[in-house]
Amino acid sequence: MRRRSLDRILSVTGLIVAVVLAIAGILLMWGGNFAHSTVTSELTAQKISFSADAASLPPDLAQYAGQSVTDGPLAKAYSDLIGVHVAGIADGKTYSEISGEWMAGGSTDETLAGQRQTLFMGETLRGMLLNAYAFWTFGTIAVIAAWVLWVAAALLLVLAILGFRHLGKTPDDAPVFEPKTPVTVA
Repeated sequence: MRRRSLDRILSVTGLIVAVVLAIAGILLMWGGNFAHSTVTSELTAQKISFSADAASLPPDLAQYAGQSVTDGPLAKAYSDLIGVHVAGIADGKTYSEISGEWMAGGSTDETLAGQRQTLFMGETLRGMLLNAYAFWTFGTIAVIAAWVLWVAAALLLVLAILGFRHLGKTPDDAPVFEPKTPVTVA
């Protein structure tokens, strides 16, 4: 194999990989932006807000006082707030536990019925907010991955251009490797 052939193969391959990485980056950026805009529009439509009174919030959530829930991290914080409230119902029992007790008791206990309904709504809302947070996080990872791929594509593009430049300067008969000292055969 001649040096020009190797330069050509490596340069063309680098160029093709750079284009593939750039296209993958575009798709990842689109996916990340889609996830972020969908989560934002859905959460904004729900008009969920933290209490304006920071003192009414748990200390670790007081920083969110008065804010509207419009993105993934805020959805996670609000789900944490719901988690605090849900844990205060029925001595920390879950919907499943209370529902089992309610059904085992003949489905007549009004206190358990109320706790069951409240726990169901709280756990359901919490789950939905955590799903919004998860999709937001996937979107963020996709955006970061897009930037990484674009940097890699740019690097490969530069290397491919340098390879083509080197190809133009390499003589047709240049070997891939030239020994530094002549080899003598005895």
